[in-house]
Amino acid sequence: MSMVRLTTTAAGVVALDHAGGAEPKVLLVHRPSYDDWSLPKGKVHADESLPACAVRETAEETGVQVRLEVPVGAIQYDVGGGRKEVHYWRASALASERRDPDGEVDKVAWVPARAALTRMTYGDERALLDRALTLPPATPFLIVRHAKAMERKNWSGRDEARPLDSRGRRQAEALVPLLTAYGIGRLSSSTSTRCMQTLRPYAKASRLDVSGWSTLTEEFAEHHPKELVKLMKRLMGQTVGDQVPTALCGHRPALPGMLESIGIQPRPMVPAAVAVAHLDAAGATVAMEFHKPLV
Repeated sequence: MSMVRLTTTAAGVVALDHAGGAEPKVLLVHRPSYDDWSLPKGKVHADESLPACAVRETAEETGVQVRLEVPVGAIQYDVGGGRKEVHYWRASALASERRDPDGEVDKVAWVPARAALTRMTYGDERALLDRALTLPPATPFLIVRHAKAMERKNWSGRDEARPLDSRGRRQAEALVPLLTAYGIGRLSSSTSTRCMQTLRPYAKASRLDVSGWSTLTEEFAEHHPKELVKLMKRLMGQTVGDQVPTALCGHRPALPGMLESIGIQPRPMVPAAVAVAHLDAAGATVAMEFHKPLV
């Protein structure tokens, strides 16, 4: 009888600091139990997205708060009779605080990239650093399908005013750590209530306003695709122009046009799903991610 090998999922970062010289520094941790130098990482919690896990684990292991940039890949290795799969993002530091050494991590260091490639213990992590150094600068641009709304048959008012149901409100709250992981600094949305409510918890947590656009409503976007594309290009231009990560909430009928505007083949997105496009300085998508809702 063959044994089932369990896979443990984890996430981490290749955090780079470009300040103070041409050569970036890389954030590394030393683990005394393994006597290794490696990238910060850790296991995902139940009901936690991988991006949120990467940010949380980095803060716990290093005291450094980071913002995720482009994904740089995943590695797998054997551990404890099973497999461990770790997903990594390039990241930049936002803030840091002192972390006292403990049995998990006793040293935290920002190491120049060339020296880091020598110091790092594992070849597959060195390959991730190489990739992080070669990928172009990019800014996250998120497309969010609104969370679960009340059924049309149970709503007697205008459809644009149809609100989220109880599950949708939980989904909207669950989006906060994901949007935080990418450092979202600008919010735009269809003016429909269900879309505005989807971004409201993050807007409150981050003290941001949500810009409403009637162009993104289901009623308008479905019949005016050229206007939708025009607005998308405008919002993408803002995102790459000032390098402020942006989240944009829309409806199922509008999603194909929204995705095509960023060069992505349309695909089904369930309520509260998120597509993440990483836009380079020219507005081209250099990496893409899709995240399903946790609720």
